[in-house]
Amino acid sequence: QVQLVESGGGLVQAGGSLRLSCAASGRTFSAYAMGWFRQAPGEERKFVATISRSGGRTYYADSVKGRFTISRDNAKNTVVLQMNSLKPEDTAVYYCAADYRSYDDTCSTYGCYEYWGQGSQVTVSS
Repeated sequence: QVQLVESGGGLVQAGGSLRLSCAASGRTFSAYAMGWFRQAPGEERKFVATISRSGGRTYYADSVKGRFTISRDNAKNTVVLQMNSLKPEDTAVYYCAADYRSYDDTCSTYGCYEYWGQGSQVTVSS
């Protein structure tokens, strides 16, 4: 079992920045690829970014590429999503997720992820 707790969401003006953190506890953090997904009202949950077990591989949705950066600290059991140049369309509940991986690769598919956090609201005003 892995417990995930997000923090760092909030309200920001367009063009601003926010930093989301996800603290993990339970099983060995370094055995899991980590991902961020988001869900806007009335929409399905969508992939945002993912990072491999070692942190050596990352992958982003086209909509956030160049603006968001995912990173992890295996010693601290945390994964961070740095969000810059935020746009109103980035408004959503952001979820941290864990995906057990036998290899140091990533997955951008919702179904890969076994454990999810409770979500953190990000609101970007225009």
